[in-house]
Amino acid sequence: EPQVLHYGRPGTMERLEPGMIFTIEPMINAGKRDIKEDAKGGQYDGWTIVTRDHSLSAQWEHAVLVTETGYEVLTLSAGSPPPPAFVREAQARSAAGVPA
Repeated sequence: EPQVLHYGRPGTMERLEPGMIFTIEPMINAGKRDIKEDAKGGQYDGWTIVTRDHSLSAQWEHAVLVTETGYEVLTLSAGSPPPPAFVREAQARSAAGVPA
């Protein structure tokens, strides 16, 4: 908690403040978006998620720290690819003090 959704109206949800840490956990499905918890060995572990239509899926996550000047991705490792151009541009604007 809190759950920070990736949609909605600006200014109506939780405000991110310096010092907060949150995760971004995208899931890309080859089929439909519907998911369910999976019972491995007949027991639910509270963690394993599968697609309802049994299509292939990929999920990953990053932990992100909100800083005074923007953010820091805490889970990047050596050899991680650079962020996409739109992220680098946003970082440059933030470093220059240009509002988002």
